[in-house]
Amino acid sequence: MFRLPTKLAALYLLAALGLNAAFTLTVYAAAVPGGVYVWQAPADAEDVTFDGDPVLRLGDTVFVGLPISMQPGAAQLEYRLHNHTQTHGFEVVAKTYTEQHLTITNQDMVDPPPETLKRIRSELARQRSLYNSFTPTVDLSSGFSLPLEGTTTSLFGHRRFFNGQPRSPHSGLDIAADAGTPILAAGDGTVTLSDDLYFNGKTLFIDHGQGLVTMYCHMSELLVAEGDVVEQGQEIGLVGSTGRSTGPHLHWSVSLNGNRVDPTTFMQLLNAETSSSRDLSGGE
Repeated sequence: MFRLPTKLAALYLLAALGLNAAFTLTVYAAAVPGGVYVWQAPADAEDVTFDGDPVLRLGDTVFVGLPISMQPGAAQLEYRLHNHTQTHGFEVVAKTYTEQHLTITNQDMVDPPPETLKRIRSELARQRSLYNSFTPTVDLSSGFSLPLEGTTTSLFGHRRFFNGQPRSPHSGLDIAADAGTPILAAGDGTVTLSDDLYFNGKTLFIDHGQGLVTMYCHMSELLVAEGDVVEQGQEIGLVGSTGRSTGPHLHWSVSLNGNRVDPTTFMQLLNAETSSSRDLSGGE
């Protein structure tokens, strides 16, 4: 089901009454595995969680990242209201993702040799810890912007096969561009990882607060270091083909409350919310 967000509903009502209010009519996407569920929480609601993890909240609007492995059916959020635990139920509907078959010339990137497995496990644990972090709110009033203009070569959720072998679904968006093309920060945040990883190559993580983390992979050069505070649109690296890659491109992931979600869907939903907030406040 689709529903009209509360703030946008208010703008729609103003327009229907003939009042001078600029607005964009937007509907929230259906909740699907690998997608984002958006909910208008009660004004006094506190400690909203999904599967025990805190979620991103901008005003009364809650953004919940749903794992791509999630089974369709009933799901729920928990929250505190006037010192009582409450639940909010919603429905997750099925989505079929397409397949993608890739040929990797370096077989070690498909079947890593035993001596590299310790490194891979260590890197995965480090990344998992960063994905699961929950830090103070960052100003997201400008929404997100695409970190690279180029050709989309792989969508989120593709069931991937490397040299005929099945692997995990694609966890981000691949954008191809010439090597050396600048890559920009999607939003304000703090760099929490700047390193050369086995599969991801030269990689950056940016923490945007409240469990929202973006990842940028396969770069030829990293232009920022761990601990750096970056602004939306700032150059953070250059397009490359490091790690497990078939050519120069950016792999861009968005993680929300520990789950990788469709970057395009999240960016559209975040920008719709921040845009409506600016309209209601009279901002530019």
